Amino acid sequence: MRPIEIAVAGCGPCGLAAALLLARDGHHVTIFERFDVAQPVGSGLMLQPTGLAVLDRLGLGAAARASGAVIERLVGRAGADGPVVLDVRYAAMRRAVTGIGIHRARLFDLLYRAARNDGIVIETGRHVVGTTLAAGGRRRVDFADGSSAGPFDLVVDTLGARSVLAPPTGRELAYGALWASLDWVDGAGFDGAALEQRYRAARHMTGVMPIGTSPDSAAPQAAFFWSLRADLFDRWQREGLAAWAADVRALWPICNALHDQIVDPSQLTFARYTHRTLSNPAAPGLIHLGDAWHSTSPQLGQGANMALLDAWALAQAVRSSGSVGEALAWTVHLRQSHIRLYQQLSYWLTPVYQSDGDLLPMLRDRLVAPVSKIAPMPFLLAHLVSGLVGAPLGRLELG
Repeated sequence: MRPIEIAVAGCGPCGLAAALLLARDGHHVTIFERFDVAQPVGSGLMLQPTGLAVLDRLGLGAAARASGAVIERLVGRAGADGPVVLDVRYAAMRRAVTGIGIHRARLFDLLYRAARNDGIVIETGRHVVGTTLAAGGRRRVDFADGSSAGPFDLVVDTLGARSVLAPPTGRELAYGALWASLDWVDGAGFDGAALEQRYRAARHMTGVMPIGTSPDSAAPQAAFFWSLRADLFDRWQREGLAAWAADVRALWPICNALHDQIVDPSQLTFARYTHRTLSNPAAPGLIHLGDAWHSTSPQLGQGANMALLDAWALAQAVRSSGSVGEALAWTVHLRQSHIRLYQQLSYWLTPVYQSDGDLLPMLRDRLVAPVSKIAPMPFLLAHLVSGLVGAPLGRLELG
């Protein structure tokens, strides 16, 4: 396709990756970001082999691995020292792959610096509120101050699960989570190569994951999270940190080493989750990527990885198509089956770890846990967590 004018709404990992890939193919890309200073929100995430494959093509994979923490295993126990009810090991795939725990700020910094180095235009303080279809299927981008930009041949929506550019769909999930990035504490008893979780039924869950270093510090850090019903967040704020610390200690005492670092509620981010999938993520001159297209709870840890795959699929489709409309249809074709599979898996698995009932966690602990240790379940679970079920890398020529 000839070089075209592209607007990317949103300056998160998905938007930055899409902008980099498209600009490197010769297209003129402008990123519009709401905030005056573009920055990430949240604590840490896990890069899977899928997301890392895209970062490798961007030339950023080695830096992500070097600044992150190798994750070899996901392990969860019922209570502090109770039975292991979740045990996923990447080694079960019999391939040289692992996850990488990484600070969100570090991933953002890698992509943002690359975009700046490539000369991509990033306009901050531009609150996108809509788009207007113009002649020839092109679109203008409309802003909260009444101004607009364009027209563009293509607008890429990466504004997240609550994007104003996407039609409302799906539902808010009952549970969210409190997140914090804290200093890693050697000798506290945490596994430096694992995402560890502790459960009390499915009503309470806490977890710790090493995430390497942030752009501001060479000290290794950990992502610490606590599952919380969204309608209890106000009560959590009223009761204060001391009451919460007692709850955390009761579920997993060694978390004191991390929790003691939290002295102000502002150190925590409360993330609310939605389960949604757009039935049609493309329209003339417009496509929704990442959480703007599909979002779930973080139980399978696929969010950023799926978004990076979306960005790669769009760039690949634009590269091989003769028109914008053809490229958007091909992007949806490339990604739809993988997205549908993981959306369904997340839909059914989320209540097992975040819900109010007792039956599902009982089945998890008494039935699912022992079955998961029997071949070929360890192999299948590792493939599931790695994001490789459905063979997305081969479909996208990323193998």
